Amino acid sequence: MQEKQKGLVWFRNDLRVQDNESLTNAIQENKTVIAVYCFDPRHFEKTSFGFKKTEKFRAKFLIESVSTLKQNLEKMNISLLVYHQKPEDVIPEIVAKNEIDYIYFQKEWTREEMDDLENLKSKVPDSTKFKSTYNQFLFHPEDIPFEIQSIPNVFTQYRIQCEKSTTVRPEFSVQSLSEENCIQNETVIPTMETLGFTDFEIDSRTAFPFRGGENEAMNRLENYFWKSKKLSVYKLTRNGLLGTDFSSKFSPWLANGSISAKTIYWEIIKYEKEIEKNDSTYWLIFELIWRDYFKYVSLKNGNSIFKIGGILDKKYDWITNQSAINHWINGTTEEPFVNANMIELQQTGWMSNRGRQNVGSYFAKNLLLDWRIGAAYFEAMLLDYDVHSNYGNWMYVSGVGNDPRDRKFNISLQAKNYDGESKFQNLWLQQKLF
Repeated sequence: MQEKQKGLVWFRNDLRVQDNESLTNAIQENKTVIAVYCFDPRHFEKTSFGFKKTEKFRAKFLIESVSTLKQNLEKMNISLLVYHQKPEDVIPEIVAKNEIDYIYFQKEWTREEMDDLENLKSKVPDSTKFKSTYNQFLFHPEDIPFEIQSIPNVFTQYRIQCEKSTTVRPEFSVQSLSEENCIQNETVIPTMETLGFTDFEIDSRTAFPFRGGENEAMNRLENYFWKSKKLSVYKLTRNGLLGTDFSSKFSPWLANGSISAKTIYWEIIKYEKEIEKNDSTYWLIFELIWRDYFKYVSLKNGNSIFKIGGILDKKYDWITNQSAINHWINGTTEEPFVNANMIELQQTGWMSNRGRQNVGSYFAKNLLLDWRIGAAYFEAMLLDYDVHSNYGNWMYVSGVGNDPRDRKFNISLQAKNYDGESKFQNLWLQQKLF
């Protein structure tokens, strides 16, 4: 470590201190470390599809997550500067004021994130070096048995090869700095009102009644694995629709990086050694591999994941029917099962995996609507929005992605199989009676 080197950690979708490679490297390589997070105003504006990029549910979750990050960094004597500005507007000022030598950040590759980085680089001195790392994967890109451009278009082929030859890397552990590192911090985390929302109470019916942030994520890990041991029955219950424990519910924290896939993986391995190893413990790892896969799909295909033909460049006669879109959004279609899931999303920002597959298939395959509109609505509403998983899954159910079968869901049969007594539908459709 150079005695006078100063590092800046630019947090984005890695809002944690545990298993954070950028933070670890910054502490190891610099005498002084400060951190920054920007609530980018562009993330709360409307897109060309007419929806806000971030609606109230994820906005609240994000505020909670950044608040926890700030507290956890303070315990390590690192100040988190928080701004409601574009990163390329505020970070150059921080670099100049604090004479920053290195900027550490998690590598992203989708269009908007790349634009942000290039805009930032153009505004700081050449003497300031950027150090990026891949810290959002289960299987690190350097360790998988494929070149990025050779990633298979079928998940099973990717999974089998990775499981055979790829080892999950250990977690990064961070050390605290001395108290003199902590600089005066007068920045304030934005309120819901600052971001353009009215604060709200969580709907009592929600299957995700949790708060944002690393501490909540670790509490969930403790409860789902060690206290309730629900991990042991995950595969049997994961297609459920009601309650907090039918699935792990890690996805919102994974999406903004409040917890890492590696942290979950190594806790599963520990559980398998100390409690039991079965199909359910493997299946949660299986789902983490799926999450990884969609990241690799977008890394390989770039902006094709946002195109109407998807990564397959398939031609369908997609339509844009605003009335049909509104019925889908508001849960007033001809399918009660679709309606119940869409009202749940509208009221809570959450929807089960089973629900998402059904409403997505209905949107694209029954209504024949431009799937990107559905994806944009999910982007706005979902607590666990992740660009790679969202667009990967929407391409998948729409027949322009990684599903060689190009399926169309039988909605009524799905409702019978997964909500045979209509408990879920009754919970969310009961308001129609008033």
